[in-house]
Amino acid sequence: QVQLVESGGGLVQAGGSLRLSCTASGRTSVSYNMAWFRQAPGKEREFVAAISRSGGNAYYADSVKGRFTISRDSAKNTVYLQMNSLKPEDTAVYYCAAKFIYPSRPSIPHEYDYWGQGTQVTVSS
Repeated sequence: QVQLVESGGGLVQAGGSLRLSCTASGRTSVSYNMAWFRQAPGKEREFVAAISRSGGNAYYADSVKGRFTISRDSAKNTVYLQMNSLKPEDTAVYYCAAKFIYPSRPSIPHEYDYWGQGTQVTVSS
């Protein structure tokens, strides 16, 4: 079992930046493929970014490409999401997710086995 805890959310003005962190505990002797998703009120959970176990491959939703960067520090069992040039439409609860075996469809929530509780990001206009 793996437990994921997100942090770093908050309230920021449009154009600002935030860095989210997701720290894994439990069975961390192996590395996991990780992803960030978000869910706004009344909307389905949507893919934001994913990173492979090695950190060598990263994927982004078109809506965040060029503004967000996913990275990982395996020594700290932590994955980050650097969010720049934030927009009001980025407002959502952000969740991190993990899967040991590389997901065939990294952007699909059901592909992932472990989830954090989420952290709120609010971008004011």
